[in-house]
Amino acid sequence: MNKPKFPFNPEQMQQYQRDGYLIVRNFCSRKEVDRLYSVALEDDAMRTNAMDLNDQSGKKTRLSLWFTPGKDPFGYLVRTEKMVHRVHQLMGGDSPVCHFHSKLMQKEPKVGGAWEWHQDYGYWYKNQFIFPDRMMSVMIALTEANRQNGCLQVIKGSHRMGRLNHGFAGEQVGADMVMVENALKTMELVYCELNPGDALFFHSNILHRSEANLSDHPRWSLIACYNTLDNLAYSEKSPAWKVPLETVPDQAVTEWEVESLSKADFLTKDRDPALKGTGWESDVKVK
Repeated sequence: MNKPKFPFNPEQMQQYQRDGYLIVRNFCSRKEVDRLYSVALEDDAMRTNAMDLNDQSGKKTRLSLWFTPGKDPFGYLVRTEKMVHRVHQLMGGDSPVCHFHSKLMQKEPKVGGAWEWHQDYGYWYKNQFIFPDRMMSVMIALTEANRQNGCLQVIKGSHRMGRLNHGFAGEQVGADMVMVENALKTMELVYCELNPGDALFFHSNILHRSEANLSDHPRWSLIACYNTLDNLAYSEKSPAWKVPLETVPDQAVTEWEVESLSKADFLTKDRDPALKGTGWESDVKVK
């Protein structure tokens, strides 16, 4: 990675450390969002590699997840200077930033299911990553995200609780609801409403969820997940987590030539250790 810059001011850094998340408005331009969304809709590889995961009510939420950033608008975005420098600053340290995976979240009108309360590190612990502070996610809204269509909810400051036990909730992995309810009695619940192009940076241990999309409009978003090179994973087959990112200029998303996602290393259900149902705590109360 090129020499890191420090785009966040001290107040933003303090906010992230205190709250576990940070919203950056207009992170992507309208032109960037239009190109990303058109590829999401039109690239056959994105559609054919999407997985359906049921929530506890049986509603389906769809995602396409891949590891290695390619020569497509999504692969360029996750490697842009504006993205990588911010991620590096929030995670701290001198170790290079690596891309763990990206996923396109697709919540269709009326049928898009909920995501249960969970921590990302609740999944990634299964991959035996050592340090949760060296992992984070960035959500980019491709369509409007609001309460009506199931925007992301976070429990402000819950990343300071450490990792909670997780068990299965439908086909998803959910956090111990006794501790979630305790967190909700202790800390503030925040609805992260986003406009297209807004970015939500969040810690791997912050508790978050989203409701089903009961509106007449889709809610689509990209979530890019990052790791630092010094944060070893002892049970992760994809090598992406340990490949330092070479940044690209911000204009790559809209101006560079693109390739199809057909060669991307997409995840399937049978290859996801977090969905195999082995090794999870059996005494977790997930309603």
